[in-house]
Amino acid sequence: MRQTKTLASVQGRFAGAVTGLALLLAALPASAHHMMGGQVPSNGFEGFMSGLAHPVIGLDHLAFVAASGLVAIGAARGWIVPVVFAAAALGGTGLHLQSWDLPFPELMVSGSVVLFGLLLAMGRQLPTVALGAIALVAGLFHGYAYGESIVGAGMVPLTAYLVGFTAIQLTIALGVRGVVQQLAEGSIAQTLRYIGFAIVGAGAAFLASALGA
Repeated sequence: MRQTKTLASVQGRFAGAVTGLALLLAALPASAHHMMGGQVPSNGFEGFMSGLAHPVIGLDHLAFVAASGLVAIGAARGWIVPVVFAAAALGGTGLHLQSWDLPFPELMVSGSVVLFGLLLAMGRQLPTVALGAIALVAGLFHGYAYGESIVGAGMVPLTAYLVGFTAIQLTIALGVRGVVQQLAEGSIAQTLRYIGFAIVGAGAAFLASALGA
């Protein structure tokens, strides 16, 4: 009983911390999403580091990346979901670099966070195909947003940037998925619901920020 109460307390604090951090970072200027302070990477190292940083510094992206690994826990071949997302993000960046316009990218990014957060919070287990389809669409918009910080870069920093953000997204998504499965064990459903509520709070904060921009 004591262990259960301790776990619930940790989960509650985690949810509160994530939501509070989301509210704080949602109020930061857009340049906070860019490691180079808004400057285009000029070499391979800068490109790679910027690629690693963008999905982490931008908490809206980070929340969805983590959620993409969590929503498929229990689904057959659930690892496919974050892989589809990462691949689609590459495509979304390519669209931006080709000057294709996607409508309301910030709203779509924030909305995707809310959607996956709701699925976790409600304990809804969609088929892997359905989750993959959502991840595909979301990946295009997240990748489109990533592309903003690399427009105008040369081939070397661009390639390094793509490698960086793909590697960090897969590492985070699959890593979080594995850690939660390992630590939560029998209480996995309750743990995912707590995390889901935190992600919904984060997504709502980002959505409100995007609507007010």
